[in-house]
Amino acid sequence: MNTPFSSARPFPIPVVALGPGSQDDDEQLDYITMPQGMSTYRAPALPEPEELAGHAGAVGVLAQALERLQALLAGETVEPVRLDGLTAADLALVNQVLGEGEVSAQLLAEPDRLEAGARVRIQESVFAGVWRVIETGEDGTVHDSIELGAVPAVLHRAAREDARPVPVPAPDAPLPPGVLNAPSILIELAEHRQHWREGRPPEVVNLTLLPVTPQDITWLDHQLGTGRVVILSRGYGNCRITNARALNTWRVVYYNSQDTVILNSVEVCAIPEVACAAREDLEDSAERLAEVLQWVSQA
Repeated sequence: MNTPFSSARPFPIPVVALGPGSQDDDEQLDYITMPQGMSTYRAPALPEPEELAGHAGAVGVLAQALERLQALLAGETVEPVRLDGLTAADLALVNQVLGEGEVSAQLLAEPDRLEAGARVRIQESVFAGVWRVIETGEDGTVHDSIELGAVPAVLHRAAREDARPVPVPAPDAPLPPGVLNAPSILIELAEHRQHWREGRPPEVVNLTLLPVTPQDITWLDHQLGTGRVVILSRGYGNCRITNARALNTWRVVYYNSQDTVILNSVEVCAIPEVACAAREDLEDSAERLAEVLQWVSQA
């Protein structure tokens, strides 16, 4: 039986520092290969209507997902659709219809935040904004659900829980060797956090364009800290997103098809837009999911 995450591809993350301060002066200019392919919507291989018609459980949860997605678009608050009670056959059909989209995420365990052995895995379906959220408890109990929205609520919640104050070093504080411009970047990020408000565009500090050294990057990441949220997006090339310990602060790194860093940035926002489904995506998903259920009704 196919299950979410069963076809997940490996995502190696090399540690590479970029920027005008990270190369030797006499080194020749070497253009980075840009991404060569883009992930686009691929319609899932739907079962025949007769197959789905004989599985009321699968059809029922898909209908609930559509109903709640439409309610969400109308401005209502909706609950996830629980899949815990489905039979193996019904769950396999739901997996086949939903497929796997371009965004996946996980919530890493931490002793004081998540019980040992517990984990949360998230996979966007081929219908943007329709998410599979699988929570495994410490005792191995699995709670499987479909969540509708721009991004699953557990990611927002975990990022807020991870937040802690990030002190700005004093101007005369000693710095490790090689750290030059990271303190001023830390001050800029603190100012962005002070002024940024929900609903405003993200404040982005593009480290790739700044004169930073590898030591700057390492020191900056140490000061910001690393939270529990890890998001991978494969919409155009690969993008890895992690939350910092600082409130509303995210590390966003893009890689090309050779796993070389092409954009290294810090964003101050609730959650980076590259991980979120836009309203237009949600509307499109509602239309396509309605077409799937119409297909089922032909039986």
